[in-house]
Formats: sequence, C-alpha cells, structure tokens
Amino acid sequence: MKIETRKEFPDFVAFVSEVDLKKDLQENQIKEIDDAINKFSVLVFRDQDINDDEQVRFTKYFGEIEASGNKSNITKAKDRRLSTDLADVSNLDKNNKPFTKDDPRRIFNLGNRLWHTDSSFKEIPAKYSLLSARNISKEGGNTEFADMRSAYDNLDAKTKQKVEDMVCEHSLIYSRQRLGFDMTRELSSEEIKNFTPVEQPLVRTNKLTNRKTIFLSSHIGKIRDWIRPDSMCFIDDLIEYATQSKFKYVHQWSQYDLIIWDNRQTMHRARAFDDLKENRDMRRTTVLGEEKLL
Repeated sequence: MKIETRKEFPDFVAFVSEVDLKKDLQENQIKEIDDAINKFSVLVFRDQDINDDEQVRFTKYFGEIEASGNKSNITKAKDRRLSTDLADVSNLDKNNKPFTKDDPRRIFNLGNRLWHTDSSFKEIPAKYSLLSARNISKEGGNTEFADMRSAYDNLDAKTKQKVEDMVCEHSLIYSRQRLGFDMTRELSSEEIKNFTPVEQPLVRTNKLTNRKTIFLSSHIGKIRDWIRPDSMCFIDDLIEYATQSKFKYVHQWSQYDLIIWDNRQTMHRARAFDDLKENRDMRRTTVLGEEKLL
C-alpha cells in the first residue's frame, strides 16, 4: 500500500494506491489506513469498483456503521433504493430515475451543497464517512473538503478566545431552512421530532492527535445564549473564513473513486450538476461516533 500527499498541503488529503478494497485487509493495513485518516483527514482511493457489501465490510474495519434512517433524511422506508447500511446521496429514486424538480426528496438533498459535517445534528456525531462513486455526472458534481484543524490554528487570538467555550444547536431543520425548504410543512409533527436540535461545542479536540478543530456546519442554527440573527451572522462569517482556498481541497470525481473523510476534522459540500437529467449514483457509509461531546 502506498500513501502520497500533495506537496503544497503535506498534512491534508492523501492518495492511497496499491490496495484492493474488494479483498479482505490485514490488520496492519487497517491500522495504516486508520492512522492516515487521523493524520490527513481525507483519503482518496482510485479505481475501487466495489459493491455495497464490499463497501459495508470495508467500513466495519473502522467501527460500527451508523444506519441511515428517519433522523437523517425524509425518504420513507418503502421508497428507499439502498439498504439502511448506506446513505443514498444520489439524485435517484428507487427506479434509478432522477428526482423531478419539485420532489421534496430532491429539495431536501440539495442541502448537501451547503458546507456541513455529517451527523453533527445527532447527540453523538459521526466519525468517518466513506463515499463511493458508482456513476458520476459528465459535468460538475465535485466535492469540496475544508480542513477545520488549519482553520482553527489560523484564527486570531481574540477569535480563538471567543469561540473556545461556545455551544451551538445543530439540526437538519436549520440547514434546510437555508434553502427555503419548510420541513414543518412537509413533515408531520411526529416526523419533526426526529430533527430536534442538539447542542455541540464549537471547538473540538481530536483525542488521538490532540489537535483542536472548529466543529462547524450549516446545520448550526443558534449559539447558546445568543439570538438567532446574531448567531447566523457569526456562523456564516466563520464558515466563509474556514472554507477559503488555503484550507480547501476540491475533488473532481472519477468513476469508482472512494473517499474516506474524518467528520471530526473537516467540513465538506457537493457542487451542482444537471441533477434533473444526469444519474449521479453516490453511496455513503458512515462510521458511528464514539463520544458524546457535551
């Protein structure tokens, strides 16, 4: 197995080759990959033509899988295209046809184009995410990653002091409101309970590397003891700062790429493509988090 980095960003994003994820891995290989995720935050594996079972098996090397369900999306069980081991972040219905323009599932999924951290809206946020590109768009559809460790390191001293003990509310309701998607209109009162906001610290420390990060996401809708307008202005400014080019990697997908990223240390977003005509089939598995932050 070979792990290479980019010259200008030696500690953010690495490219892994000479490993076949269709095959069982040895313990030393698993440890090497796990250590690399913690060190580089984002790992890119090219040419991995795997199926769902192989992706699930590979994911389980790093922990328990976080099931995709009614706390993460609004797709009804009868309309699911994939098993609950996989989050379907494609633009396709169960018949593998693109969603129509006004389909609530399409509008909900447009939230993936906002800067976010997977499952920050759960009491125990996700650890790793693994995204497999089964079919890609002809144009667009890039995924961008931002290094929240470097973003924290480069904050000025006054802002570091200001954010140190901040606590923020996260919910899918907040991120979808940014798009004008009214979940209270689309969902029943019982379904809305699945998206009750949870509090997370704004500054988080990776216990393995001891590096601090800004735990940011568009799922944030309020800072504890702040009013919402002030909260949103501050968070939007922080997201703008943390996603400037010196902290960012843009991945242009090739078919069968697989990317692992560490949600504790990064933010990411998908970019636009012609989702009403093209089939972009992307399948994500997620490793359960291991710690409640508050």
